[in-house]
Amino acid sequence: MSNSPPIAYLNGRYLPIADANLHVFDLGIVGGMTVTEMVRTFQHVPFRLDQHLDRLAQSLAYVGFETGLTIADLRQICAHVIQVNLKLVSDWQELGLVIFVTAGQNLTYVGRSGYDKSPTVCVHTFPLPFELWADSYRTGLHLVTVNTRSIPDDVIDSRVKHRSRLHWHLAAREARQIDSGAMAILRDDVGRLTETATGNLCVVDGNTIITPAVHVLHGVSRNYLAELAASMGIGFVYGPVTPDDLTHADEAFLTSTPHCLLPVTRFNCAPIGSGKPGPVFQRLITAWGSAVGVDIVEQMQHRNAD
Repeated sequence: MSNSPPIAYLNGRYLPIADANLHVFDLGIVGGMTVTEMVRTFQHVPFRLDQHLDRLAQSLAYVGFETGLTIADLRQICAHVIQVNLKLVSDWQELGLVIFVTAGQNLTYVGRSGYDKSPTVCVHTFPLPFELWADSYRTGLHLVTVNTRSIPDDVIDSRVKHRSRLHWHLAAREARQIDSGAMAILRDDVGRLTETATGNLCVVDGNTIITPAVHVLHGVSRNYLAELAASMGIGFVYGPVTPDDLTHADEAFLTSTPHCLLPVTRFNCAPIGSGKPGPVFQRLITAWGSAVGVDIVEQMQHRNAD
């Protein structure tokens, strides 16, 4: 491994990540006006980078940020940042890659004479912290409903991956008051379950997976899971999921980029199914690992061994 610092891309420059700083006038800080994507590597190869970049392009079009960069440009930037920063990690480690774009400077703070309307574009990496998820593959997650509601699509389209996340902070505070280790699952305005702060919900009914269809991010990992399930003869349905559906599910899990799949074994303080990670989850996480050439669960147990 190299002893050099990791690099980041920021507004046309590659520089040490410690120097990749946003100005306090940046609207990403002032107003949370940021769209983003996160990718992970398997065996040091980015997984589904093109799908993440496509979703970023959709988000940028929705919010109207003009970066001056093409998707091909961004792909090349990502490849360079990954190539350099992989030299700084052990063979067993993997990287998370973050791309974010803000609305640029705040006109009120800089005035017209100093205003630059160009968005801020940043690409950086970090070693995936496996220890955050390792135990959950064995114990599962505890999801709880809270009073905080999902942002409806007529306020911000849920297909946009953004960093306006104060409501998630409030939801997490509520969840911890119920159980210090619980995670909030939000509901929409008619009480249907939507998503968590980190992933899409999937519930299992027999040989069918059901996942909420509205007011949720269209997860790249969820899309891959749908493909994987189809190849294994497991049904995959986009439709409404109620709290009662999760309560009586055979099993449940979340999809998300860094950990792929995590089992959900409790809901509102009661066990789901057997209260342990179920057989459909086990089949899927095994198949996912085979497809990417990594035993995902075993890899997560490799806690900062260096």
